[in-house]
Amino acid sequence: MTTGYIPTLAQVDELHKKIAQSQAAYDLIHGHCVVVADIARRMARRQNALFMRRCTLPSDAPEKTGDFGLALTSDESDNPSETKRGESIRASSAPGSESFGMLRIPAVPPTDGITGGTVPPRLIDERMVVIGGLLHDIGTYFLLKQDGSDGEPLKFDGPHYVQHGLKGYEYLLGEGVDESVAEFARNHTGVGLTKEAVIAQNLPLPPADYVPMNLEQEVVMVADKYNSKSIPPKFLTAEAYARKAARFGESNKREWLHLLERYGIVDVKPLAAQYHMRVVE
Repeated sequence: MTTGYIPTLAQVDELHKKIAQSQAAYDLIHGHCVVVADIARRMARRQNALFMRRCTLPSDAPEKTGDFGLALTSDESDNPSETKRGESIRASSAPGSESFGMLRIPAVPPTDGITGGTVPPRLIDERMVVIGGLLHDIGTYFLLKQDGSDGEPLKFDGPHYVQHGLKGYEYLLGEGVDESVAEFARNHTGVGLTKEAVIAQNLPLPPADYVPMNLEQEVVMVADKYNSKSIPPKFLTAEAYARKAARFGESNKREWLHLLERYGIVDVKPLAAQYHMRVVE
């Protein structure tokens, strides 16, 4: 049951501009949201394509079992995409670097720069994924320590930055946006922020679960991990985020691997070229 409105693309832009303290703040935060919405749309489209093919896939296909045998491997070959029977396939990476290897070859070829992914239990609402992606980080305007209004470089309030999801949720509800959309802001932090983690890490948040409530929110949460609002902004490979997740505990890294098996691995290099950003591998 909806209690608010689902914003149009024009209304999404208005919601950003209403609280953007400067053009620099708008460009960074709205720009990040545009990138995440693009990645999330590609992921949703891939998931929906897998769903439509669910009846024609072999019963032991990794897209059905959800087991691709993902593991970090070291690439020594000049052509890591070449495979032999029994060997893993690897996501595109430079020789000598680490990449995810899939011990089980996907039955469905890569599409939209995404390799792998498991058949979802239902079709994913691509429109909601895009709207949610465009609004998921809107709360970060409230966590700018230096907002660019004086011409100085932007700077976030690091110790309180984890509050940006809740701030965005509250702002969107206050503007009359439906809760189903506002929850994209609330529930995208990390790989799912649980009440137990909030308490254990003594985070400056009310003790509660801040985790995706549906597939659409989970898609946006995953897409968000591939792009960073650092200054300047950058893309992260799946491998780079695995290392980042590991800094918050091995369970976080394992959850990231589960999410990669569920939604596939995004090749961010073409996206980085499209958006003129660097890549952290």
